[in-house]
Amino acid sequence: MKPTGSALLEFNPELNRLSKSKKLRDGLSAVVQIGDTLWVANDETVSLERLSRRRADREDAHTYGEHARFALNDFLRLPVPPPSDPEKREQIEEADVEGLDYRDGYLWLVGSHSLKRKKADSGESVKDNLEHLAKISSDGNRFLLARIPVMAEHGIYTLEKRLEHNGKKRTAAQLGGDDKSSDLTAALATDKHLRPFLSIPGKDNGFDIEGLAVVGDRIFIGLRGPVLRGWAVILEVELKEDEDNATKLKLKKIGRDDRPYRKHFLQLGGLGMRDLCVRGSDVLILAGPTMDLDGPVTVFRWLGGAEPEEESLVFADRLPVVMQIPYGQGTNKGMDHAEGMTLFGGDARSLLVVYDSASEERQKGANAVEADIFDLPR
Repeated sequence: MKPTGSALLEFNPELNRLSKSKKLRDGLSAVVQIGDTLWVANDETVSLERLSRRRADREDAHTYGEHARFALNDFLRLPVPPPSDPEKREQIEEADVEGLDYRDGYLWLVGSHSLKRKKADSGESVKDNLEHLAKISSDGNRFLLARIPVMAEHGIYTLEKRLEHNGKKRTAAQLGGDDKSSDLTAALATDKHLRPFLSIPGKDNGFDIEGLAVVGDRIFIGLRGPVLRGWAVILEVELKEDEDNATKLKLKKIGRDDRPYRKHFLQLGGLGMRDLCVRGSDVLILAGPTMDLDGPVTVFRWLGGAEPEEESLVFADRLPVVMQIPYGQGTNKGMDHAEGMTLFGGDARSLLVVYDSASEERQKGANAVEADIFDLPR
């Protein structure tokens, strides 16, 4: 399906530069719209980026700029805080933020919780590359599931560590964890379906979070991997504040046998989750290959998925295809891998999609990139 429009995202030149060879705009992993602002994340940073809509003569002109950065370390307790020296930015242990959502005055975010395997390099010897492929590691800030209060000022939304609104206090808070795991992965360590995949890198069909949707007290977490014999997985959790520490969230026991999670298995034809968003009582699922592959990218609709009464096994006939998203193929010019989506516009009748490995055609000037807009069937 071809996009019906586009949005131009313009980044601050200084904030856009991640390293000598990488730019923020070229690897967007998550997006959510809040009013006239777009919030995006690059999976190699420890920050969130806010873009504000520029006023235009035409209603269909979508340009976002006035780029502002919000360092996660200013709101949350990062297990591995970033170095204070800006020249050491390449030493940051990334949060790998792969999901964003906004609900009830909070911006929610989730890291991938995944391990990674070092890449082979064509310029190195076979011996060295075999050593690379044997090395498994994880960045220490990937195990985040957190919320940050949002405040509106003159139509612009901003983040606050603490605020009081209409007599109600809101505080930035996160699920317990450290640089090796979170309370979620600790709970999954005995799960008969997911336990074997916690020690496998995400790009190897290991445990890998990519997608977040919040509905009331429910939080839906989409897994890129593992995909089990063609079945993708969504985890459902509910969180509560720690009675002794308002900045800490705890898992509630909502599943079978007092487990602090529920599992939903969805038959997506072998694809894994890339993002989630809620439309009415349904969940829209952006799905793509689970491993490091170019392949089909599809938006499915999980009918009634925002209101499950128990754990689910959802066959393909309950998961109608909404649209196919165009995808690129591996070149040194970028592959256009759809990574994040958000309901777009005041009537939420469109999807805005952002891409990792943005192609040269998508890059505009030195610091801007195009996101695609797709009309949703009514």
